[in-house]
Amino acid sequence: MAEHKFPTEVIDLPSQGKLYPKDSPLSKGKLELKYMTTREEDILMSENLIKKGVVIDKLLDSLIVTEGVKQADLILGDKNAVLVAARILAYGPDYTVEIPNPSDIENMVEHTFDLSKCPFKELPKKVKFNHENSFEYTT
Repeated sequence: MAEHKFPTEVIDLPSQGKLYPKDSPLSKGKLELKYMTTREEDILMSENLIKKGVVIDKLLDSLIVTEGVKQADLILGDKNAVLVAARILAYGPDYTVEIPNPSDIENMVEHTFDLSKCPFKELPKKVKFNHENSFEYTT
């Protein structure tokens, strides 16, 4: 990976790179992300980008530092994993939410999720991959 003037992390993609063309940097199954800065915080807070529905795409494009890769190149499962990784790098793995109490809807229950334990679906072992974003599967 290239040397940068900012801290980065290399994350593993759930697809392991098996669904990307062999000449794609994504075929290695790894992606380098930079840590969020105030620039990325500004992207997240941009009402204009939120209204246009592109705030997450712009955020990911700003965070991805692997040469030749944009968020549009990622398959959905990998994109989701990158988004979770970016959240963990920026704010830590704990994600606290308030959810309705099923037995008493008027009271909320606080629950903290550990995003680092988020289970991402793995590709089936029986599948033969051809690195063209298609594969053969026998049921």
